[in-house]
Amino acid sequence: MEWLQLKYFQTVARLEHMTQAAEQLQIAQPSLSKTIGRLEEAVGVPLFDRQGRQIRLNQFGKIYLERVDRAFRELEEGERQIRELAGLNRGSIRLGVSITSVLPELIGTFIQRHPSVHFRQTLGPTIEMIKRLEDGDIDLCISSIQAEGSDLEWRELMTERVWIAASVDHRLASRDSIALEELAEEPFISMNVGFSFRDLMDELCRQADFQPNVTFEVDEPEGISRLVGHGLGVAFLPELAFRSPSRSHLKKIRIERRDFRRTTWFAWSKKHYLSLAAQEFREYIIESYGLMQRELTR
Repeated sequence: MEWLQLKYFQTVARLEHMTQAAEQLQIAQPSLSKTIGRLEEAVGVPLFDRQGRQIRLNQFGKIYLERVDRAFRELEEGERQIRELAGLNRGSIRLGVSITSVLPELIGTFIQRHPSVHFRQTLGPTIEMIKRLEDGDIDLCISSIQAEGSDLEWRELMTERVWIAASVDHRLASRDSIALEELAEEPFISMNVGFSFRDLMDELCRQADFQPNVTFEVDEPEGISRLVGHGLGVAFLPELAFRSPSRSHLKKIRIERRDFRRTTWFAWSKKHYLSLAAQEFREYIIESYGLMQRELTR
């Protein structure tokens, strides 16, 4: 089998449509069909179920696609490592996050020090980020939950208190503290289900014997601050979220009788190569969060 056959197979497997795959690959459909047929002969089993002009990846094809994807990831990592060692590129960092507190400021400072480094940041639910880290799709991951995985290395970055946030015009803005039970009927603004901070919020409310009345769910933390600032509800926010000048329109309210804190974790995979740029950023993040932790505990 040839490298090109495997590339063609990946495209057909993902689209499950021969005509669309041929158009995307910019080759004639009969040629693509023959290439897939030769690959199936080499493997010894059909990789697709065919019904007329429709094709579906079968159980053999799904297993084979997983192996092909893994092989190409290994080749891409090898190319990245060789290019870097040979000085052929400027370094890149693929960062996955399920939380974004102070990250823009940190990344901005790092880029000022290393202007040739290219960043690609992905925000998503914790489970998705951990899976991408294990698969080698990202280099580093920042999360508020430590997940299991024998190939993952975890480092605790910092722990911070979590508060209730409300608009400065909200009826609760005159309060400096509040019992969590008082918020049982209050509209909440939150991250979507699947994000680690949402899991922490739901758990705290369960401890107070109520299910939060979530009226807005968002995919990015900045959206929470904007909606709270417009008086559309209250939210749980960590200490660092209130330190941004853009959050001056929010009132920080202490949760009575509960010491709710969030721990931020940093992870990377021991089985995947980390570029020199990613290694440098890893040490920078660990040092920066350490400084922030010391400021919070003063």
